Amino acid sequence: MHKIAGLSINAWKAKNPILNNVMKMNEVFWTNPHYGNKQENPIVQAEQVKSAEERLNRFAKYIITAFPETEPMEGIIESPLVEIPFMQKNLEKSYGTKIAGKLLLKCDSHLPISGSIKARGGIYEVLKRAEEIAMKHGGLKRTDNYGILASDDYKELFSKYSIAVGSTGNLGMSIGIISAKLGFKVTVHMSADAKQWKKDKLTSLGVIVKEYDDDYSKAVEEGRKEASLDPDCHFIDDENSMDLLLGYAAAATRLKKQLKDMSITVDEDHPLFVYLPCGVGGGPGGITYGLKLAFEDDVHCFFAEPTHSPCMTLGLMTGLHDKVSVQDFGIDNKTEADGLAVGRPSALVSSMMTTMLSGSYTIEDRRLFELLKEMAETEGHYLEPSALAGAFGPIQLLSAPEGREYLMDQKLLDKMNQSTHVIWATGGSMVPKDMMELYLSKS
Repeated sequence: MHKIAGLSINAWKAKNPILNNVMKMNEVFWTNPHYGNKQENPIVQAEQVKSAEERLNRFAKYIITAFPETEPMEGIIESPLVEIPFMQKNLEKSYGTKIAGKLLLKCDSHLPISGSIKARGGIYEVLKRAEEIAMKHGGLKRTDNYGILASDDYKELFSKYSIAVGSTGNLGMSIGIISAKLGFKVTVHMSADAKQWKKDKLTSLGVIVKEYDDDYSKAVEEGRKEASLDPDCHFIDDENSMDLLLGYAAAATRLKKQLKDMSITVDEDHPLFVYLPCGVGGGPGGITYGLKLAFEDDVHCFFAEPTHSPCMTLGLMTGLHDKVSVQDFGIDNKTEADGLAVGRPSALVSSMMTTMLSGSYTIEDRRLFELLKEMAETEGHYLEPSALAGAFGPIQLLSAPEGREYLMDQKLLDKMNQSTHVIWATGGSMVPKDMMELYLSKS
């Protein structure tokens, strides 16, 4: 009989009654029984996030020089936060559920440079690597105007070094674009589910794209193996990178300011709920960590995963983290949401989320396309399928029995009218027009 960590599938089902529906690839809403417990030894310190924020600020002059479109934002890579009242009404009508409070969209779909949430962590880690090289071999000082890094001399210096990454698409896009702009040699190892237009875009920039007839984990494994043979190659490890995570975490202080600028209060009586699409976990994990630093117990974060790729849900539910994959439970990891097509969660993030994440839920591909069309028609925001996973969160929280139970346990039911819900839109602005029309036709 097939066993996982010494237990039969039936034994795991007995421990986790919701697991039967997860294995049937039905939509589920899971709340984390360990949420709110104190972690003895935090994996990340607040000082590290502050350091990441300062590094991004140092690079602002370079970003303006290399990407002039960022000049209005003074070289800070940030996205708008907008209210979506028409989508809110549409969701309420479609699902017969009142969404108490405000509904907002965090438009990482429109982040400068690479048009996805990966512009945060991916670009940050490449910039950190560039800074290390420039300080060690190019005479760069922290007090310098970092715009000089766009010069031919620094491009020649960076051309002696390589960057590599394994990706389902968007992380490869962000790393490929910024690495090529700096002058690095860059290789992106892409899984079978990566969209062709993303591969074509990278190739057009001079990025080496290596394709695999397998899933995300294989692309990462092969990329890591190849990079280990070159001492001048820096492999960006989406499964275990602290630098990626810190780049994402820096988003939280910016979100806090945006909410304040919109006169939106977040405190004990005005809870904040954030819904984050999740693949391997780096992006949503980093943002959750940053949000917890910024808002502590007043923010409640939920991860959203495809029904066919619920790797983080399984990792946390079983407590096995990266020691378990969706395939172990007979789930195929096949989804149109390419950025979320991951079979095994990040060890780093899964461990961090053990007490920090409020819960997670799964969503069918067909619903992603329905929500994609609704968002486009009601608000004019065009997103890629994986970015819509967050849009189902408020409905699940407020209508699923497990969601209602969570609100009662956390003593939040009577505060929902003063609540704020943020759907984190993770990608979409770089999708070619013909591909977007195909997405819209699938609803």
